[in-house]
Amino acid sequence: MKVQANTLRPGHVIEHQGRQYAVTKYELILPGKGNAFIAVDMRDVQTGVKTNERWRTAETVEKLMTDEITCTLLFSEDDQITLMDTETYDQFAVPKELAGDAAVFLADGMEVMVDRVEGNPVGVRPPQHVTLTVAEADAVVKGQTASSSYKPALMENGVKVMVPPFVEAGARIVVHTADATYVERAKD
Repeated sequence: MKVQANTLRPGHVIEHQGRQYAVTKYELILPGKGNAFIAVDMRDVQTGVKTNERWRTAETVEKLMTDEITCTLLFSEDDQITLMDTETYDQFAVPKELAGDAAVFLADGMEVMVDRVEGNPVGVRPPQHVTLTVAEADAVVKGQTASSSYKPALMENGVKVMVPPFVEAGARIVVHTADATYVERAKD
């Protein structure tokens, strides 16, 4: 189905120059002079090659229809993850890069959404929020105001997250997977 380029979002799958691409990043650019345009980072569904493209906001692109299934991540091995469809119990392996930047949050036993085009997996989406344990946290700097002071912390999976000063090593926190930001303390 033809859609305007300015309606594209990460996770959409488009057909461009005879190939299928999954959109990984989208940015609307408003230059000081001239017309606005859309800059899109995308990954070729078959080869995994990343590319970027620019379109004027009024241009149209061919968006492909996707269906999504809920899967359980069974295990990861090197750059592959093995998933199981929760309805049919079919198991299949996909490249870890289908999850994009959120791949660092994938964990065994996690429920993920898998986007498919014509039955082929084109994207893996982890839950919006995950609960992680803080492995290391910097000490609080005296004299900083509580409202604007955040400190870096290293999570158990190796991701760095800016956290409020009261978060210490060993604490469990909720992290937003789309941009690796602190949400709240874990309630468990």
